[in-house]
Amino acid sequence: MEEKNYHFSSSSALHFKRYLLSLLFSLPTSLYALLLLFLLTYNGFTVFWIHVPLSLLSPPTHHTKWPPASSSVSLAVKEETLPPINKTHLALLPQNANFPPFPITEKQHRRSTRVKRHHKRGLRSLLLEEPQFPLFRCRIKAFFYGNSSSSGSCKFRFFMTWISPLKAFGVRELLSVESLFKTHREACLVIVSKSMDSDTGTQILNPFVENGFRVTAIAPDFKYIFKGTHAESWFQKLKEGNVNPGEVSLGQNLSNLLRLALLYKFGGAYIDADVVVLKSFSKLRNTIGAQNLDPRTGEWSRLNNAVLVFDKKHPLLFKFIQEFALTFDGNKWGHNGPYLISRVVSRVRRNQQEGFENFTVLPPSAFYPVDWRGISSLFLRPRDEIHGTWLEKKKEQISKESFAVHLWNRHSKKLKVVKGSIVDSIISSCCIFCNI
Repeated sequence: MEEKNYHFSSSSALHFKRYLLSLLFSLPTSLYALLLLFLLTYNGFTVFWIHVPLSLLSPPTHHTKWPPASSSVSLAVKEETLPPINKTHLALLPQNANFPPFPITEKQHRRSTRVKRHHKRGLRSLLLEEPQFPLFRCRIKAFFYGNSSSSGSCKFRFFMTWISPLKAFGVRELLSVESLFKTHREACLVIVSKSMDSDTGTQILNPFVENGFRVTAIAPDFKYIFKGTHAESWFQKLKEGNVNPGEVSLGQNLSNLLRLALLYKFGGAYIDADVVVLKSFSKLRNTIGAQNLDPRTGEWSRLNNAVLVFDKKHPLLFKFIQEFALTFDGNKWGHNGPYLISRVVSRVRRNQQEGFENFTVLPPSAFYPVDWRGISSLFLRPRDEIHGTWLEKKKEQISKESFAVHLWNRHSKKLKVVKGSIVDSIISSCCIFCNI
């Protein structure tokens, strides 16, 4: 009997030891131990060295040089393994501070590197291409003022810019050109574009030329176009690497500047390649379109630069170009485009500056009857009775009040035109090659 009791007692002790071991090495216990270790080291009370895999420590960044996993790791990091502290940040630190900069993530680093490479390629391409087009001045003046019999028919000057690849110039863009000549048969259109100024680009525009319309594509000469404005010094700084192009497409921002400089130098009208022209611009002078109105005051809250009509060397254009050069920010979408136009006009009107009275801001219905958030409605048939009533009223408004309709290609390029929609009706009314 005593022997059995002894055996039972020994077995219980063994189970109790196993229980303690399993508890000791269980996950919660390990986490509590790591947490205790972190708190001790965080407050500077490192009392021992540890020998652990690096995977249990903070993951390495592209800045930090870590020792091999097999080495003993002290919780202090050697100074020479850290990148130098930014001088701007250094001024904010107390004297004798020796804090490493906050490490960026690998994803942020890859994105930043990708953006920088993209802009470097764009700028390198720009600088390589620029000297190849010294004939821009001769070509555009011959187009506008040439001695040929057709040159006298240029009653109105239109400009477009095209910064995208040639293959992207498709049906929507041709619709814009077609609508322009439907309403302005005697106008001249210059598409300022390197990709369109090519044999293939000429073939795309040939149907218009063969039918007597005056259209041409010319690659830009930025030095000539920007000369005599604040854009000249800004562009020189860009080429020298003294302007940060930012994360927004450099081509897009150059297009924002280019349209202003072209109108300042030559006068006329600028339209984006996703603007469909519905009526003649002949009665418009020094005109900008509002994109949105403030519902409380009825005054405009934002302007847009997709359609601009201005006289040559208008002082407001000079102000726009100056604002671009002085406040350029390549990291904010719209800052150098629609928002630039809005803040300059707001400032000029607020200060009532003399000499700037000669311009007009048209209501949204003139060029932007539907903003980007509602553009999809124009591509669809009525969903229900309420939507149908809204579309009928919008169609009537466009017919009466709109000189053009901005299709907001960035938000509508993937939408298909449904038969019976407002856009379908607009396309039918703009067709000049229907019966050819």
